[in-house]
Formats: sequence, C-alpha cells, structure tokens
Amino acid sequence: MSDLLLDAQQLVKRFGPRTAVDGVSFTLRRGEAVGLLGPNGAGKTTTISMLSGLLLPDGGEVRLGGQPITGDTDPRKRLLGLVPQELALYEELTARDNLEFFGALYDLAGAALATAAESALKFVGLAERRGDKVKTFSGGMKRRLNLAVALLHDPQLLLLDEPTVGVDPQSRNAIFDNVEELRRRGKTILYTTHYMEEVERLCDRVIIMDHGRIVADDTLSGLKQRRTSADRVFCELVEVRDGSWLAGLEGIAGISRAELAGTRLTLHVTDLHGGLGRALEHLRRVDVVVASVESQSPSLEDIFLELTGRSLRDG
Repeated sequence: MSDLLLDAQQLVKRFGPRTAVDGVSFTLRRGEAVGLLGPNGAGKTTTISMLSGLLLPDGGEVRLGGQPITGDTDPRKRLLGLVPQELALYEELTARDNLEFFGALYDLAGAALATAAESALKFVGLAERRGDKVKTFSGGMKRRLNLAVALLHDPQLLLLDEPTVGVDPQSRNAIFDNVEELRRRGKTILYTTHYMEEVERLCDRVIIMDHGRIVADDTLSGLKQRRTSADRVFCELVEVRDGSWLAGLEGIAGISRAELAGTRLTLHVTDLHGGLGRALEHLRRVDVVVASVESQSPSLEDIFLELTGRSLRDG
C-alpha cells in the first residue's frame, strides 16, 4: 500500500471575478501532520472545502488513496474527517444526540454507533456532559464536540480548519492534546491556522498560502534554513558615553547592521558564532562594557513576512 494518502493537483476555485485558490498542489502522506498556514483570506478554507468535497474545484483534481473523488457520495470520502471552521452542531440536541445524528450519516447504528459516540466523547473530555444540550456549552466545549463528530467513523485523514478560533486557553490546550494523541495513533492531519505557534507545536511540515497560492512547502527546519534574514542579538550595555564606535561594528564580517537605542545594542548577525565573537571583541577594544547578551532567531512570522511582504495575521 502506498503511503501517499491525499494528492491535490492544480486546484482552482473562483467566485465571480475573484480567484480564491489559484493552482494549489500538495500531497499528504500517511501519519503526517501538516500545517496549512496563512492570513485570513489566503484561501485556506476554500482549499479545505475542495479537499473534503464540499466545493467542486473549477480546475484541478483531488485524489484520495490514489483515486479521484467523484462526488458527494463517493465512498472514499469516508477516509476523511472534517472539523469545519464554522461549528456544525445542533444547539437544541444533547452532545450524545448530536453524535448519534451525525454517526447515522456514516451508516453507523446500534451498538457500533453507541460505542463510537461514547469513545469520541471520552476522547475530547466531554463524557460527563453527554446528556446536556449543546446550547449550554462554552465555545471551547463546542469546538471539542465538533472534533468528536469528525472522529466517529475513525477516519484516516483529519482536516482541521482553525479548530481553536474563539476558545478559552483551557480548551485550546485540550484540543492541542487531542491533536497530539491523534498523531501518536498514526492519523494524517491537515491543520489550518493563522497562528504560527500552533503549527510549530503540532506539525511536521508547513504549507504557507498567500493570495490563493502556495508560497512555501517545507519542514520548519527547512524553512528556517532557506531564510535570508539575519539572527538578532541584543546586548545590554553598562553605559554609553558616545556612539562613535557604532559604525565600526557594521564593518565586521558577519554583522549586517548595528542599532543603538539608549543602552540597548541590536546586532543583525549573518554569522552568529564568528560575527558575534568579532563584534564583542570590537566592543572590548573600544571600552564598551556589555552587561548581558541575548540572541533571537527569525520566527515563522519573520519567514512569512520575508516570503509575502506582509504580516501573518494581516487580512
């Protein structure tokens, strides 16, 4: 059996004159956790909708298990579990009734449905609230129940579309724990978000979208290795009598820029080990005393800005 589970090729989706997704291609392998990262309006949800069959692409193709999805009733869609960005729950029903309703749509019934519903409720930490109406749940609890619905039929691939939007910190951490456990169980996960820290915690690989296109597809370490931005080193100085020595720092190999604000010196370092050592030696020679040194590598936010020219959370 091939380890390639999902293959999206040249997906295009237009809404009137606007192209929301423009030639998106990527693959997901079994057991892989991939973050689909981008600001609001980047095309992430539209892409998820095409992968799950909720939207038909205007161009391109989605293959699951090596075969194209042919329509709403395609049995291959049972490989998928979708956690949509908008809550898909019935507020007047209890948590258990919601699960039984959605489970029936997957042809689960009787003891099999009861077992699957109970297992899903326990997994997301809502077993004790099984008989309570959803309208009494907090936003975070509703998000967790949304995840339980997607798990009922034991899918191989989970599509999570911004599952922590609007939740409290406790529920957010509970969802993180759930995703990490699903990874340990070998599930394939596509996790859509515009929060870089979620991708850094949960994912093996990152796909970055902007304006409907993929601008990067790599591991976190791979993205950081191919960046062109410099590390930053912050030096707290004991005192600054004058800044005549500052220009000399920018002539040092491995230092691209030096900035001074009060007693805080910021060095933009392209060679962290060699450049920083030479800079500190220069400061010692000109009798500038350094009280402390702190380094900071470019974040995923910095990498996104470098790739797209705008902030990760820009609309």
